[in-house]
Amino acid sequence: MTTDDFESTIAVTPMLRKIVHIDMDAFYASVEQRDDPSLRGRPVVVAWRGKRSVVCAASYEARRFGVRSAMAAVHAERLCPDAIFIPPDFSRYKAVSQAVREIFRRYTDLIEPLSLDEAYLDVTQNKAGLSTATQVAKAIRQQVRDELHLTASAGVAPNKFLAKIASDWRKPDGLFVIQPQDIESFLLPLSVGKIPGVGKVMENRLQQIGIETVGELRNLGQPNLQQLFGRYGMRLYELARGIDHSRVVPDRPTKSISAEDTFEVDIPLQAMEEVIRRLAEKVWKASRREERIARTVVLKLKTAEFNILTRSHTPAIPPSSVEDLTSIALSLRDRIDLSPDQRFRLAGVGLSNFQGTEPPGSPLFD
Repeated sequence: MTTDDFESTIAVTPMLRKIVHIDMDAFYASVEQRDDPSLRGRPVVVAWRGKRSVVCAASYEARRFGVRSAMAAVHAERLCPDAIFIPPDFSRYKAVSQAVREIFRRYTDLIEPLSLDEAYLDVTQNKAGLSTATQVAKAIRQQVRDELHLTASAGVAPNKFLAKIASDWRKPDGLFVIQPQDIESFLLPLSVGKIPGVGKVMENRLQQIGIETVGELRNLGQPNLQQLFGRYGMRLYELARGIDHSRVVPDRPTKSISAEDTFEVDIPLQAMEEVIRRLAEKVWKASRREERIARTVVLKLKTAEFNILTRSHTPAIPPSSVEDLTSIALSLRDRIDLSPDQRFRLAGVGLSNFQGTEPPGSPLFD
């Protein structure tokens, strides 16, 4: 497991691909530090201040104090009182992300973004004619540094599962390669928590039956894994052996569009009309960029006790205006059967079930 190039075995083994996973380092915070030199070397937290705000990103200087993404902003402030809080500027981050994507396109069109700051690239064949995936990863990281003045970490492996693990191995500003012949020796000692989909609950469940490493998971066997975890048990069986046949899928179709708002103060259901109207307008505007039509409207609410409620409706004729969307979202609110005294901390409106370019029954010509 070094940053040496892939061996020629990849070229002659049809099932093996050359996958690069690129993960920008502390992306939002790094963009802020790049654009404001006074922030460099200082603990930067990208978040709005407030009781309900969460951390969008933290610089590595802030992470030394235990600050992490998705942490409550008030908790981050307690951990790092000297942190500099910067409100997020997503339009700027999206522009930088697009510039990073343009660098990727110099090498491959097989790009599967996971978020603004990370993506999978299939470079089994690359536009630059470089002989190895490692050379491609090195070139991308250097161009990101030279042109955008940011750093990226990269993982190189024969599949997506391993490439994602590898990109985190030498963060920040690192490169790690898992060569085909090293897969087993790399995987077996790893904690099961490194496997995608194994969260804290499942990790604790595995630990209760004596499974802490991937090697121990492998010894459990397929029948036992399926009995314990159902369909996901088969996935665990394959990942414990470094098997991942999933392809890099560019331009993955949108599954849903949504907008949420967390309130400064918990509010009752009947006080939500203005919030729902505003969220519906935001979702409708975002949906206009889609060529397909969304058929299902979703309302999401989170109670003061952190319980999540969702209601959805798929009308015979899909919503054709922001007024239609708003009307359906408000009607979903009326389907919440709780005490009038119940308070809520969050509301969300979404569109899903995207289909075709024409709603059923609509004429092709006027």
